[in-house]
Formats: sequence, structure tokens, C-alpha cells
Amino acid sequence: MPPRRSYDQYCAAARALDAVGDRWTLLIVRELLAGPRRYTDLHADLPGVSTDVLASRLKDMEQRGLATRRRLPPPSAAYVYELTLRGRELLPVLEALAAWGAPALAERAPTDAVRAHWFALPLLRCLAAAGAGSGAGPGAEGVVEVRLDEGCFHVRLGGAAAADAAADDRTYGDGPAPDGADAALTLDAATCVAVSRGELTIGLGVREGRIEVSGDSVLAKALRES
Repeated sequence: MPPRRSYDQYCAAARALDAVGDRWTLLIVRELLAGPRRYTDLHADLPGVSTDVLASRLKDMEQRGLATRRRLPPPSAAYVYELTLRGRELLPVLEALAAWGAPALAERAPTDAVRAHWFALPLLRCLAAAGAGSGAGPGAEGVVEVRLDEGCFHVRLGGAAAADAAADDRTYGDGPAPDGADAALTLDAATCVAVSRGELTIGLGVREGRIEVSGDSVLAKALRES
């Protein structure tokens, strides 16, 4: 492999781009923020990336201390990649990029791939704001399962939930909540985009019949009333 190029600038932004500025790297981080992933799973959820490029980016991320590779305990013999603490610190960076890029979701091209958990990043702040701003205060915390036609994902919100997320390296995850959810949102992709772009609140979506919130927890009530 050719030596990595550097901007050779004594600048924090340049140093950051030296580490994560290559094509595909931040999207690999997006996938690993959902938890440990096998190489084959990463390749499946990064349509368009070649196997050589994916392997090269993962190797770079390991060398830069952003990700590690480990073998799952028996009976599984698979290896998984997961983010280090340094890698997980990129979550707010990805959230900011998702917020900045949300307006570009106005139109979906016929060739656009989509995965349900890709909506987690733009929704994290929206869901957290809905829970905190409803009058329920810091008690509106827990796990929210988001169900779309394309699949589902889950996110953890609030103080105690955030601590749990730190414990298992996740703030959101692909698929149903493994231990059950405190609230579940059912909506379509267009409504999800409208929420992430700030065009629709969750509460208004509920009142208009575009979003269904199920559950009887404090968090479910907070989301309905947001």
C-alpha cells in the first residue's frame, strides 16, 4: 500500500482529516457506532465500497486507534470490528454532518440505497429534544425503537440510558431493541426525513396520524406530547 498522505499542517481540523478524511472512513464509523460488526456485515451495509478499500480503511482505523478487531467467544468463530473510545468520540461529528446534510434528503434518487439505521444519526437529537422538552424533565429517558418499512433500529436516550450506551459501546443499534423498548415509533421514511429536517415535530406527527407512538412509559408519553 502507498504511504498515507498528510496535509502536513499543524491544525486540529487538518489532523482530524488526516485520520478520517478518506472516502468511506466516516461511513464505516457510522456503521460501527451501531455496535460491533463483522466484515461481511460492513460490506453489505456499505453498498458501493470495494472489498480492497474496505479492508484498507479498517486497517487504517486500527492503526490510528479508532477501531479494534476481536474474535467472538465460542461457539462463534467470527471476528468483529468495533470502535475504540477515540472512535466513539466521533458520534457528535457524525450527528453534526447528518444535521447539515438533512436538507439534501429532499429528493431520493432511484439509485439511492437505504438502510433503516441510517436514519438514527439525524433522529438522535430530535428524539432527545422531544423527551427533554416535553415537561417530563430528565426522567424521560430509555430506549426507543423506530420502525420503518425499510426495517427498524433503536436508540438510547437520557442520563441512565447514556451510561448504558457507554457500557456496551452503543448509542443506537440496528434492529429491534434486544431487551425491549420503553417506546416505539412507527413511521415512514418520508416522515422520518421531515422530522430530521426540523419540518415536523414528533408530537405534531402523532396528532396528524403520521407517527404512531406505542408504550406507556414516561418516555412514550413525552414523545407523544412533544
